[in-house]
Amino acid sequence: MVEFLREIVAIPTINPPGECYVPCAERIGRQLATFGYDVEYVSVEGFTEHPRVNVIGRLGDGPARPLLHFNGHIDVVLVGEGWTVDPFAGVVRDGRIYGRGTTDQKSGIAASIFAVEALRREGVRLHGLVEQSGTVDEESGGFAGVAYLAERGYIHRDRTDYVIITEPLNVDRVCIGHRGVYWFQVTVEGRIAHGSMPFLGVSAIDKMGHLLSRIDGELRPRLASRVTAMPVEPPGARRPSLNVNGIHGGQPHDGFQTPCVADRCTAVFDRRFLMEEPFVEVRDEIHTILEDLRRGDAEFRYRLEDLMIVEPVQTDMASMLVRTMSGAVASVLAAEPPLIASPGTYDQKHVMRKGLVEQCIAYGPGILHLSHQPDEYCRIDHLIDGAKAMALATMRLLGASHD
Repeated sequence: MVEFLREIVAIPTINPPGECYVPCAERIGRQLATFGYDVEYVSVEGFTEHPRVNVIGRLGDGPARPLLHFNGHIDVVLVGEGWTVDPFAGVVRDGRIYGRGTTDQKSGIAASIFAVEALRREGVRLHGLVEQSGTVDEESGGFAGVAYLAERGYIHRDRTDYVIITEPLNVDRVCIGHRGVYWFQVTVEGRIAHGSMPFLGVSAIDKMGHLLSRIDGELRPRLASRVTAMPVEPPGARRPSLNVNGIHGGQPHDGFQTPCVADRCTAVFDRRFLMEEPFVEVRDEIHTILEDLRRGDAEFRYRLEDLMIVEPVQTDMASMLVRTMSGAVASVLAAEPPLIASPGTYDQKHVMRKGLVEQCIAYGPGILHLSHQPDEYCRIDHLIDGAKAMALATMRLLGASHD
């Protein structure tokens, strides 16, 4: 299991732009085929320079239901600065495996594949089917990955009973859902003029500053007063948030500068919202501020664009999947796992909203706060414990007998 994880970590599946997806999917597919799975590669149309390929393996010769689907994403974020080890060498040291994607979330892929293989080698006959998938683009929304599979019926309530997404929410916890996200872009238009006579123009950057001031002075205090009943971790994420992802106005900073008033400024915002906040109200809060600025300033001109909308999701805490996975973790770690919700979204949104599968959770090895960090690692004991819990849950969900 460790060596397999090291091999797929060594494939730099960096997203963006989506590099090396094909060789990583093929490496996972070869492992699944070696373990007796029927393997299918699902290519996504429209990608040429960096092809999007998802891999699915199916195991079992029993009845088609119940069907348990394990899913993990193969893409990883940019490496970034601050590493003290080669991020794609899979360095093993002090009981840890280092590398980009070890925690988020190739360790989960390795754990689920080897969990089921341990059952097969032990002669356990499952009274249902198991599927394993490695999918793409989760870090950029999952639309060419799990969303694509769900839309085409690969993951769907008509055939799928349970989905376990092997995201790293910590090996001793079970994640039942996530908050919502609203990504939007605001473009403010000004009027160009000579920089020595700015009074003859309208600075779009100044106008964007007015929007940021209103957000900071009015909207953020309102958000700070709201708290969700969802068990979101860490506790600070139980309140909604608004982050400015990026902002650009005027001339490129790395080019030659000319004396001009900026006639355009664009900012991208990341609004995380709660189960208790209807999306229509979330969007309306932004629109109201923009319209108020427009009414009060004849030179304030803007365009609001929706970039991504993800509704919050939460699986019933009393469902068979939640109770079974919790019991399996308790059996391995001798402690009841807390049920949590994720501060960020992951592919559960597509499983439940597009695939209409009601029972979906996230569980896997890896330490949540190490995701996207330099010197990212997964503890080997967490990898093993996670695989043990997955194996127990598989038997209990599908039913099992011994050959």
